[in-house]
Amino acid sequence: MQTKEKVKKLENEILKHKNLYYQGKPEISDYEYDKLEEELKSLEPNSSVLSFVGSSYFKGEKVEHASKMLSLNKTYKLEELERWMDSKEVISTFKIDGSSCSLIYESGKLIVAKTRGDGRFGEKITNKVLYIDHVPKKLESYTKDFEVRGEIFCREEDFIHLAQTMEKQNLERPTSQRNIVAGLLGRKENIELAKYLSFQAFEFISNEEKLKTEEEKFKLLRDLGFETPEYNKSKNKKEIEVQVEQAREFMSQGDYLIDGLVVSFNDLELHDRFGETAHHPRYKIAFKFEGEMKPTVIKNISWQVSRNGVLTPVANVEKVELSGANVSRVTLHNFGLVRQFNLKAGDKINIIRSGEVIPKFIDVVRSSENVFEYPLDCPSCGEKTFIDDIRLLCKNSLCPEKIKDEILNFIRKVGIENLSDKRLVELIDNGLVKDIPSLFDLTVERLMTLDKVKEKLAAKIVESINDSKEMELVTFLSSLGISGGAYNKCEKVVHNGHDSWEKVKKLTPQKLIEIESFAEKSSNDFYESLKSKIPLGEELLEKGVKLKKSAFKTDTNIAGKKFCITGSLSMKRADLQKLIKENGGIAVSSVSSATDFLITKDKESSSSKFKKAKDLGIPIITEAAFVDMLN
Repeated sequence: MQTKEKVKKLENEILKHKNLYYQGKPEISDYEYDKLEEELKSLEPNSSVLSFVGSSYFKGEKVEHASKMLSLNKTYKLEELERWMDSKEVISTFKIDGSSCSLIYESGKLIVAKTRGDGRFGEKITNKVLYIDHVPKKLESYTKDFEVRGEIFCREEDFIHLAQTMEKQNLERPTSQRNIVAGLLGRKENIELAKYLSFQAFEFISNEEKLKTEEEKFKLLRDLGFETPEYNKSKNKKEIEVQVEQAREFMSQGDYLIDGLVVSFNDLELHDRFGETAHHPRYKIAFKFEGEMKPTVIKNISWQVSRNGVLTPVANVEKVELSGANVSRVTLHNFGLVRQFNLKAGDKINIIRSGEVIPKFIDVVRSSENVFEYPLDCPSCGEKTFIDDIRLLCKNSLCPEKIKDEILNFIRKVGIENLSDKRLVELIDNGLVKDIPSLFDLTVERLMTLDKVKEKLAAKIVESINDSKEMELVTFLSSLGISGGAYNKCEKVVHNGHDSWEKVKKLTPQKLIEIESFAEKSSNDFYESLKSKIPLGEELLEKGVKLKKSAFKTDTNIAGKKFCITGSLSMKRADLQKLIKENGGIAVSSVSSATDFLITKDKESSSSKFKKAKDLGIPIITEAAFVDMLN
């Protein structure tokens, strides 16, 4: 085929798949679509199709964007992401799989909402956005003109409720959470269904705010009442790899769809310096996971009991090769999804693998004539199961699988060796272990009653258990099984001044949301889960667990004090923040009534931080004065 014909064919293919995506009927994965774009770029880099953003699917009233809404350049390789970072500090958030949206506010009131469209002109969707709870309609305390950009998406639980509502209204049932957003935004009737959608803000545009960092931008958006993505700061390979792994985990277990990370330089001066191409900004990039979608057939569905008592469905499917791996198991998310799609043995389904530990169900290709079933009794303990909205629960506190999962999490987090999954099951079955605290009651004699456990191995296990009794607070918190309590989250809690068990017990959602990477929902989830785990923590301390003092000092003049930094100083900002933390202080990115000091070299400044500190009566000190405080 001649090059010209090949280019034309690729252009038609790309436009076709772009429109199918926005209609909620994708035929290929994002990764396969991106390969088509890459091929076209190699043959015809100036093709107008490559700079076309959005879709012709939306037919609403066109509204021009004050500044273009560009798509992001993307990479699938960690090495390329690291080269792009070039040791600069970046902010990363999950890349939400939804539809981009621009909100225009005049005097603090929402005037217009519009889609990204082709990047220059968007389609007006104000009437639908007014139904979304997460979009403030009028701000009483902020009466300026500004624009907010973000992503409209649908959470898993809301999608299931939406599908039930659409069925009751005799509307066509949505087939996929993945593309329902575009489907709802493109509707001309039943616009009230948009109440099932969510919005997260990630961009703030205004001539009246002089922000210095992306982090300040997120803080301001939260202060104005917008829900924002959780964000993390990174400046080296090790730190960004942690964020990539978190994204992988969220893709498998999160309550909404993501397809990677959005990574942006934190310093907004770099945004101005690097600028934009006609297609994408140079200061921001998307890291995505290679993905492939294929059909397969469900052989049967098994149900696994988690440590919180939720029964999670997993489909055992006919083996299929996806992204270089042989796949035979697929997560089906939750009971609500299985019930909604009437999933059962014999169903032909589409599955996708995009970096997840196990692939995910997308939609049904062909339904079998078999009968939909779910376990009326817990497969682990035999007790009756309960339906709680989209979840199927086992409420038996003595359920073996539930207990095993709780204890295994603790064993792995605190580093107890030689206690495998199989050996733990044997301990539980023999009544030697009934919960986490009972691990500390094990003796060499009791362990030797197990099959194939001799005195030497039993002594090693007991020694490892005793050694684990002394641990840092971060490890202790992460071992309790707190919802959203991964190690790095607990580390941020402790390093933000909540550095003792007594202080942790006094945490509130309001205190948590001030910590980097905590958003409103994750703060509430962490808080509620922490409250339920406090009795377990107390019992472990009674069993002899001792919390080692943190490596950070707590007996200095600045211990527990909150410091904000603004302006250019002789010391690097990162070094100054490190010095604050090492001496027990807390480095915060924005000024609030809870801030103790603002560090700056300027006697007068027009920065928003400086003005706010003066308005609130917060002491403004120099770098030298801060060093004097340390001495």
